Amino acid sequence: MATQLIISTLMVLLSVAIHGGGLMLLGRILRLEQHEEAQTHVSPVSLQGMAATFVVVLGLFALHGLEIWLYAGLYLLLGALPDLQTAVYFSTITYSTIGYDDQGMAKAWALIAAIEGINGILLLGWSTAFFVSLAGRLRPH
Repeated sequence: MATQLIISTLMVLLSVAIHGGGLMLLGRILRLEQHEEAQTHVSPVSLQGMAATFVVVLGLFALHGLEIWLYAGLYLLLGALPDLQTAVYFSTITYSTIGYDDQGMAKAWALIAAIEGINGILLLGWSTAFFVSLAGRLRPH
């Protein structure tokens, strides 16, 4: 159990670092876009503003995708799941807390999957808060 907790802690720290860095980058892109909108007096609801929103949404998907793939890679490395497709699918449903079941998952590593679910919901919540702040800027002034 100690090994699972150590590995899970390292994965949580890694995914939080990746997520935080990604949100900082997306925030920087958004600030540049807002500055340009202010300079040119373009509405955030314009095509340019919507394109920035799409970049942020795709960036959030990319961040979560990377974190999901890291867990999937870990499961493969540990021999917890049999193949890449199963590992990515399992990691996706676990990270998103859909979590149908853990059949096929090696029981020796099940605690990591449980912690992935907690980690995923926290990171999804963080992304939601970030996106809500973005949506606030789309209101007409």
